[in-house]
Amino acid sequence: MPKRKSVNEIMAMKAAGAKITMLTAYDASMAAMLAGCGVDVLLVGDSLGMVVLGYDSTVPVTMDEMIHHAAAVRRGAPGAFVIVDMPFGSYQSDGRDAILNGVRLLKEAGCDAVKVEGGLEICTTVAGMVAAGIPVMGHIGLTPQTASQLGGYKVQGRDLESARKMMEAAKGLQEAGAFGLVLECIPEQLSRLITEALVIPTIGIGAGVHCDGQVLVTNDLLGMFEKFVPSFIKTYTSLSPLIRENVTRYAEEVRNGTFPDSAHSFSAQVDFAAIIK
Repeated sequence: MPKRKSVNEIMAMKAAGAKITMLTAYDASMAAMLAGCGVDVLLVGDSLGMVVLGYDSTVPVTMDEMIHHAAAVRRGAPGAFVIVDMPFGSYQSDGRDAILNGVRLLKEAGCDAVKVEGGLEICTTVAGMVAAGIPVMGHIGLTPQTASQLGGYKVQGRDLESARKMMEAAKGLQEAGAFGLVLECIPEQLSRLITEALVIPTIGIGAGVHCDGQVLVTNDLLGMFEKFVPSFIKTYTSLSPLIRENVTRYAEEVRNGTFPDSAHSFSAQVDFAAIIK
């Protein structure tokens, strides 16, 4: 089993020019598969609210739900570097709540780090969490937990004023002690400037090729979430039609009695009729 990377090793990948690969995982079996493929970081995203739990957004996801799924990911991939999203409401109220909830994720889920959404307004909170020993990754640009305030799920930072604020937020989060930063749905020219301005790595999703790494929702990558697919998502395969086809075959075989057949059943050299005498 490969040795689990540390925060310092993840940060050092930027200086070495090594691109960081990150994918979401919500259960043990998928976590084991992704880690076995050499993915650098597994993100237990609050996107599980939409792709696993059936919510309309990430907002309803609770701490207990994040811990439940993150603990499963840790069990499935004990050697992986695991980051867990702090759900909406778990860090916005005050620094004490943020620290307590961050500690819960480290202790109860066994994760290596947490991720929080927001800019300058959460820098003090991030600094407090880092001082308490909680490794923190930031997330700016399109922040799904507050998408309604941003006018919906749309590209951010397209004008000079918002781009300047985003650069200030990125630098502020770095100064607060964040070890990395997710850039979501921003112009690639802006993500390049932010990436070049920081010493911590940037992880892009819909932010172009110039980031230090990339992240996708695994269900999107595999074509398993059909409710909506953002334009920046590359679907590497479409498993949903294949799943439907084979589940339909299974149901038909059960109904017509062709499954299970002798190859999928057990026999014994005993006259079991004796048990009813």
